[in-house]
Amino acid sequence: MKILVVCGNGLGSSLITEMNVKKALVNMGIEAQVGHTDLATSKTENADYYLGAPEIVENLNDGSRKIISVRNIFSLPEIESALKEHL
Repeated sequence: MKILVVCGNGLGSSLITEMNVKKALVNMGIEAQVGHTDLATSKTENADYYLGAPEIVENLNDGSRKIISVRNIFSLPEIESALKEHL
C-alpha cells in the first residue's frame, strides 16, 4: 500500500505529516510505503491513498482517487483517526 502526503509546495508541512503518518501506521500495526509531494506532482503520481489538508486534497478528488482529509495535519491523534476510518 502506498500513501502519498500532499501539501501546496511539498516541503516542510508534508514532510512533518509524512513522519506522523508513519508513526500512526506503526501504532496501528500497518505496513505501508509513505511519501510526500506537492499538489501539482501528486496529480501525476500513483498511490493507494492521498492524504492532506481538506483544501489541498479536494483538488485531487476526481472520483478515482482515495482521499484522506485531515484538518490538523500536525496532529498525530487526528491522523491516526483518519487512517483508521479509511484503511
